[in-house]
Amino acid sequence: MKTSDFDYLLPERLIAQSPLPNRSDSRLMLLNRKTGEVGHDTFRNLTNYLSTGMVLVLNDTRVLPARLLGTKTNTGARIELLLLREIRPDVWETLARPARRVSPGTLIDFGDGRLQAECVVKKADGILECHFRYSGIFLEILNQCGEMPLPPYIHEKLLDQERYQTVYAREVGSAAAPTAGLHFTPELIQQIKDMGVEVLNLTLHVGLGTFRPVEVADIQKHAMHSESYHLGEYEAMRLNLAKAEKRPIIAIGTTSARTLEANVSKYGHFTSETAQTDIFIYPGYHFQAIDGLITNFHLPKSTLVMLVSAFCSREMVLDAYQEAIRKEYRFFSFGDSMFIHP
Repeated sequence: MKTSDFDYLLPERLIAQSPLPNRSDSRLMLLNRKTGEVGHDTFRNLTNYLSTGMVLVLNDTRVLPARLLGTKTNTGARIELLLLREIRPDVWETLARPARRVSPGTLIDFGDGRLQAECVVKKADGILECHFRYSGIFLEILNQCGEMPLPPYIHEKLLDQERYQTVYAREVGSAAAPTAGLHFTPELIQQIKDMGVEVLNLTLHVGLGTFRPVEVADIQKHAMHSESYHLGEYEAMRLNLAKAEKRPIIAIGTTSARTLEANVSKYGHFTSETAQTDIFIYPGYHFQAIDGLITNFHLPKSTLVMLVSAFCSREMVLDAYQEAIRKEYRFFSFGDSMFIHP
């Protein structure tokens, strides 16, 4: 299967540059997983398509101000780092730009000496391991020196940084938002709970694995980058009970879907653990964990559109995307939503 099989043409005007004033005013495409039938509504009416006993699984990760703009202390050359994950105390895996200007021993300063990073290991594809030096509390200094790591296709300045966080974000550690969750408001979540739908949390810290482009022609040769996740004991127990009782499990976003599928494929059932996953889901994959998926509209040729295509079919998804283009849906991180229902 080729990467080009997942390409489509998107008018640039449909790339959402900013969030809507009200999160749940986004549009909602309804895609029947079995028939391919498409419907249209607004996200605030999501409760019309849920039923008592269903389980929604949210990713409660919180985005770090992970974009750091600095200068090399010896030459003054500008270097950008994107924090991906902490691999040991004060040592982070980062994505550097331009990576060619950095080598082991390079010292980069961010903010007049308040925060510095020394490259200790240089890997392939612009990835560095950097040891950070600072005085005080790292997250507080990061909030002062870092920026929200908005995707490169967003050119407008985000005035309210919380709009790139879900309303239920709590576990700090992501380099990008789990954007399917951006449509939820506290009021909508309460309405969902009040109708007897169970809402559970897990954590997957979004890193390079989720948004790294596929650069090989044969998708089977694409290597996913590892990301860390946590599934709690209570959540695993409730998910196993839902499976036993044949109640649908709906993943909110591809990050939740990947976490649940990685966990079940490893153990055969839901099991509490903190672990790493580099699961890559594309057509041909047999889903064991989830029955439905709420997700945004994803970039052409991305691992995300491949995952969605695996959940129903490539043809069904690309047809639905063409319908979304005809109806002028908003695409990508701040765009509209799709509910692929059982």
